[in-house]
Amino acid sequence: MLVKQYRHGLKQTIIELPSGAVETEDVLPIEAAKRELLEETGYTSNHFIETGILSPNPATHTNLTHCFLAIDVECVADLKLDLTEEIDVILLPLKKLIEGIDKGILLQTLHVSSLFFALKKLEEVQFY
Repeated sequence: MLVKQYRHGLKQTIIELPSGAVETEDVLPIEAAKRELLEETGYTSNHFIETGILSPNPATHTNLTHCFLAIDVECVADLKLDLTEEIDVILLPLKKLIEGIDKGILLQTLHVSSLFFALKKLEEVQFY
């Protein structure tokens, strides 16, 4: 499951993984992951797996990115977007997403890294 949205820095619409920030009401990062997935896509799951933690830029930033994999997702609601968000949900088979990496289908560095964590967790990546 992917989202397509405009990103001002690149001045273009790109494809990304559903994501967002931990808000003050979120006690744990998993709560933010569940909320963001539901808000941005209308999908949810009862099975979230934390796959890894990344530092976007440890030289200049203190924030961390918590990566999660949702298994057996199902559509349960309409999108609940912020006023400034325009998002299209894209369902793409995992194999097509992986094939598209070389073509630049996924440009956001943290999202490519998160995908790597998910593949590792799914035992899709072999290290030999």
